[in-house]
Amino acid sequence: MRRDSLFYKLFQQYPSLLFELLTDPPINAQAYRFDSVAVKEPTFAIDGVFLPPESDGQGVVYFCEVQFQRDEELYERICAETSLYFYRNRKRFCDWQVVIIYPSRNTEQNDIYPHRGFLNSPQVHRVYLDELGDIQELPLGLGVMLLTTLGESQAPAVARYLLTRTHEEIVTPSSQAMMEMITTIMVYKFENLSRREVESMLGITLKETRVYQEIKEEGREEGLEQGREEGLEEGLEQGIEQGIEQATINLVIRQLTKRFGKISQRKIKSISGLPLSVLEELSEALLDFQSLNDLQSWLLIHTPAKTD
Repeated sequence: MRRDSLFYKLFQQYPSLLFELLTDPPINAQAYRFDSVAVKEPTFAIDGVFLPPESDGQGVVYFCEVQFQRDEELYERICAETSLYFYRNRKRFCDWQVVIIYPSRNTEQNDIYPHRGFLNSPQVHRVYLDELGDIQELPLGLGVMLLTTLGESQAPAVARYLLTRTHEEIVTPSSQAMMEMITTIMVYKFENLSRREVESMLGITLKETRVYQEIKEEGREEGLEQGREEGLEEGLEQGIEQGIEQATINLVIRQLTKRFGKISQRKIKSISGLPLSVLEELSEALLDFQSLNDLQSWLLIHTPAKTD
């Protein structure tokens, strides 16, 4: 289960969530932006960096590391990466903080003695999710974090509880993004089940998710227009179905273009030829793509074979 990527997706949607883990968050926590950065010479890739708004002048940069497997050189790497990044960007930031998220203390690096000064510094925060407390008493976002640590026997009931809280505490469209995150966590946790089976387990349907809401709105508008032109109820239903499919294609292409820039006409043609069920899978899979090469590989596997 790729928990680190799930956490970083969650932080992309709700950057201020990181600061709910801290006892002394910055006063402008809501204005921070989540990003991934690269540091050259030598090259380090830091997945979780929270950048203060540039309009406030020099601010505090927060580094975040999500660690669900033991790494006996984790602190060596964190010290090197954060120090070098801060050095390269010294004029932009006045201070730094590090937040390291573990499922439990058992996952932490064994030999921490060489880093005792670093780890005991007020600038370093080690968070153990299993010590956060009762999930029903935690803020919703922290409850979603804790969901990633639960076993298959506990997770479904907790996920349903969090979905109920989502409906009660968050207004659309943010509620749809949170529902997507909870569902995605459960899909990763129950890898032997399809997304539809997971949705059935959680008591929700595709119609409640963000992607469906977007394509439904676009598709209905296109379908109504086509139905009016044909003047037939059958034409209306067919038009809505075709409209939803075309809207899904448009949505996928927009998402890919936003992430990777211009998409070739050849790839657009390949995407446009996919059936609706496969398009829906692509709209989820592309969230994990790192480059257009991932898209090409995915299309080679999932494009239906042509028959004579």
